[in-house]
Amino acid sequence: MRKLFIVMFFVCLGSWRSYAQDSGEAPMEKTEMDSLFSSIQGFVGNWWNGSDLYPDPCGWTPIQGVSCDIFDGLWYVTSLNIGPTHDNSLACSPNAHFRQQLFQLKHLKTLSFFNCFVSTKGKNSVSLPTGEWLKLAGTLESLEFRSNSALSGQIPASLGTLSKLQSLVLLQNGFVGEIPESFGDLIELKRLVLAGNSLTGPITQNLGKLSELLILDLSRNSLSGSLPLSLGNLTALLKLDLSENKLSGILPSELGNMGNLTLLDLSNNSFYGGLRQSFEKMSSLEEIILSSNPIGGELNTINWKNLQNLAILDLSYMGLYGEIPDSLSELKSLRFLGLSHNNLTGTPSPKLANLPFVSAIYLFGNNLSGDLKFSQQFYGKMGRRFGAWDNPNLCYPIGTLAAKNAPFGVKPCEEEKEEEVVKLMKKPISKASFDTNNWNFDVSKGYSLIGNEEFWLKFVGNTLTMVLLINMLL
Repeated sequence: MRKLFIVMFFVCLGSWRSYAQDSGEAPMEKTEMDSLFSSIQGFVGNWWNGSDLYPDPCGWTPIQGVSCDIFDGLWYVTSLNIGPTHDNSLACSPNAHFRQQLFQLKHLKTLSFFNCFVSTKGKNSVSLPTGEWLKLAGTLESLEFRSNSALSGQIPASLGTLSKLQSLVLLQNGFVGEIPESFGDLIELKRLVLAGNSLTGPITQNLGKLSELLILDLSRNSLSGSLPLSLGNLTALLKLDLSENKLSGILPSELGNMGNLTLLDLSNNSFYGGLRQSFEKMSSLEEIILSSNPIGGELNTINWKNLQNLAILDLSYMGLYGEIPDSLSELKSLRFLGLSHNNLTGTPSPKLANLPFVSAIYLFGNNLSGDLKFSQQFYGKMGRRFGAWDNPNLCYPIGTLAAKNAPFGVKPCEEEKEEEVVKLMKKPISKASFDTNNWNFDVSKGYSLIGNEEFWLKFVGNTLTMVLLINMLL
């Protein structure tokens, strides 16, 4: 029965192919089909026999991850996606490698690899081909390598020949070395993501030529040096993420030219020199993340009310000093405010509670002082998402809050009790009752009596002496 089924399958297959040819349906060019099958076989293993499994890869036996289009009456591959992106996707073998046939796909527009080149204990390292990319320069628009831990070596400069490229994503691989200067020639590029590799050296000035760029993500590498001033030419940029590198220097004022920017993430670097007033010009900003940089300076360098679209502001671990400006309370779109672990002083303004969408305010680890004047409802709503602990001189008034709604980690104020004691101690003392020369105490200067054991011993002793003298006189 099984043999009969197999025979029937191939009979039907032959009949379908004859029908397709007789009915005038578009065939696939043989060299294109051979190049496709050989390319895939290099990635998934020699066991894979495309001609048997997928005799019509652009027609009735489509391959998962392969898309085609008709050019001059023939089918050609336009998209090839390798890796476990779907349940029945093409899974790579441990010895996955590139074959030259890949670069013979004449109309390829999209090429992507996800979790394909995976190392086992440092073995099976693979490098990108260097001399073949020019063959795809006239067609390729998107090139992506994601989560390929065994894909290492330097990024080939020949990728800069892909003049039609609009998206280049080399995310979480093992690439080393510097960013190729040739990337500045990719003038149609709209997305450049090189995050999560081991890239070193400076950010090339040539990236400033990419005037069409919308997304630039170079995060989680070991890039060093200062930011090139040419980045200010990227006026179309929407997202700039340079976090978790070894970048340093003063933030260039040219960043303010990015008038369309919505995300600026420079966290976990070594920038210094204070906040730049030019940030005010980036009115489209929705997220500013500069945490873990020794930038220093004061918050009031920037008039924050000019950034009305700001939803996330993280300026923690930056060595900031001075007071928290009231202009922060005018950011009506703000949802997260992070100012922790700085050297901020003064008393937080209760106006911050009026931010309509705020869900977290972190002020812990500063030198804030005075009594907090936020409402009980505010503390109840925020809970520990209002973080003001680790400010030794900050407190909340006694009697105004239920214990369960008190700000976490903040001590209660005892100012009222202390003031009453101080007032009592400042009350004038009659010379007829006390000989002040024996007290060694200047009440008129407001000297505190609390905790002064020497004073209390003298007080008790002098009082007893006076009582005895009065009894003797009577």
